[in-house]
Amino acid sequence: MVTVSLRAATAADTRAIGRALAPLFRAGDAVVLTGELGAGKTTFVQGVADGLGVDGTVSSPTFVLVKEYVGRLTVAHADIYRLERVQDVVDLGLDEIADGEALLLVEWGDAVEELLPDDRLRIELTGEDPTGVDESRRIEVEAVGSGWSGRADELSAVLAPWEVAA
Repeated sequence: MVTVSLRAATAADTRAIGRALAPLFRAGDAVVLTGELGAGKTTFVQGVADGLGVDGTVSSPTFVLVKEYVGRLTVAHADIYRLERVQDVVDLGLDEIADGEALLLVEWGDAVEELLPDDRLRIELTGEDPTGVDESRRIEVEAVGSGWSGRADELSAVLAPWEVAA
């Protein structure tokens, strides 16, 4: 398991972090995105999508639950914030998406991590200013499972520009 602590001073930095990670992703990878409302989860996904060559606007799938975008990989972007029961999440078939050819990015995914693949990135975004005036974020990236062990050095290298002491 590898954990890297980052600081993103702006929303553009949050997107840049997602863009930097994009080349490391493979079909079948899962990413759990956590953080309070407005922490930058969708902003991060926008960066990943851009880094994968997705054309068009990437927005939160809060009301449609899952949006798919096509780039170097198909991106399945899920937001389970509004789901009240685990069965509702099971019905979405996230496990099938993660077993397939798509990259699965799940906002509010901490609530259902046990339903997701054992190999995953867990990304927690936290605002540093409780008033929201300063948009800087602390981002913890945790690589879980053997599928990421071979990518640990690359993961650390691409995130180095934003890395801070834990």
